Amino acid sequence: MSGKRYLADTHILLWALADDKRLPERHRAILLSGAEVFFSAASVWEIAIKKSLGKLKAPDDLSALLPRAGFRALSIGAVHAETAGGLPLHHTDPFDRLLIAQARLENMTLLTADAQFSHYGIELV
Repeated sequence: MSGKRYLADTHILLWALADDKRLPERHRAILLSGAEVFFSAASVWEIAIKKSLGKLKAPDDLSALLPRAGFRALSIGAVHAETAGGLPLHHTDPFDRLLIAQARLENMTLLTADAQFSHYGIELV
């Protein structure tokens, strides 16, 4: 785990913050190891949208809460957006496609419970 940089997908972030039993042990171990784990601005955006639509309950201050919980912020750049738009359509969720593009471009291992991410040739846990 040393030296690796991780990007947590949206579910992993929410499960970690809530200490949810659905958080896989392998992910929990990485989060507790002191490894460098990032959250994407795309996840904060996705959560805010789903909260506003009444589809999700989550804390209001994620942009402040996540760094206090040990996660590091990863901004969205134009190259991330462009790469996400050019990915094969194995996965149609635009937020997940952006996470996949960010993990690929930033050479990060993606922490996810989503089996569809495996189609993109990136390292997953």
